[in-house]
Amino acid sequence: MAIALALLSAVCFGVALVTGRVGLRTLDARSGAAISIPTAAAMFAVAAPFTLDLSAFHVEAAIWFAVIGLFFPAVVTLLTFRSNEQLGPTVTGAVSGTAPLFALLAAGWFLGETIPLEAAVAAVGVVAGIVLLSSKRGAGAPRAAGWLLALPLSGAAVRGFAQAGAKAALVLWPQPVAATLIGYFVSSVIVVGTNRFARRDRPHASGTSVAWFAATGALNGGALVLLYTALTLAPVSLVAPIVATYPLVTTLVSAAVLRDEVLTARVMAGAAITIAAIVYLVAYGTSS
Repeated sequence: MAIALALLSAVCFGVALVTGRVGLRTLDARSGAAISIPTAAAMFAVAAPFTLDLSAFHVEAAIWFAVIGLFFPAVVTLLTFRSNEQLGPTVTGAVSGTAPLFALLAAGWFLGETIPLEAAVAAVGVVAGIVLLSSKRGAGAPRAAGWLLALPLSGAAVRGFAQAGAKAALVLWPQPVAATLIGYFVSSVIVVGTNRFARRDRPHASGTSVAWFAATGALNGGALVLLYTALTLAPVSLVAPIVATYPLVTTLVSAAVLRDEVLTARVMAGAAITIAAIVYLVAYGTSS
């Protein structure tokens, strides 16, 4: 079940990068985040009476969820949207795919998890495959140089450490919906406040751009609750590498819908390595 949930989370994260890219054609990253994150928060608030169990409420866990919400999804979304705007969905997804390396490091450091060799090998395989997925000859390479790569890399670090933090809190209070709702509420305050005090010479939000960012928020919100549910069932070392395959989804959807990608031999090799790494993790990591 944890593997299936992690795979579904990866699909949602991957598609969200594409819908976010479409929204960024007509609206800036900061304004988009101020639409997408509150949309997801509202979605979970509406669903809370039907999905949230407060009988085992844990104050410390709730505080941890709120602290995580200061950075994830708020900071990660802002960094991802900005990177998506500057580098495109594939390069953004590729660099963001290093998140499992940070997640494994945090899980071993803070949670005391013993990281199986299979998980480490799979994480490296996922990163290698994703690098191939994003590799492009000639045009586009200069844009991916320098400080711009710090945007998705910083987002990957925050995402990885947040997964370990969420796992620790979910041990105290195994309520993925509560974790997502609290985190998104705190993040909504941050992104709305940031957007409010930003410069005013920004594109006006049209109905189309609002719709695309609302869809992005719903997809990211769904992905996060699936991720947190998977973390209640399995260790970070199993869940993180699987969720990190979402750039593969981004590449395939971009090629099919946006026509931003061409399925070259290099892309297909990257996809094969990524899939092989996850098959290896599922086949051997779960049996060890």
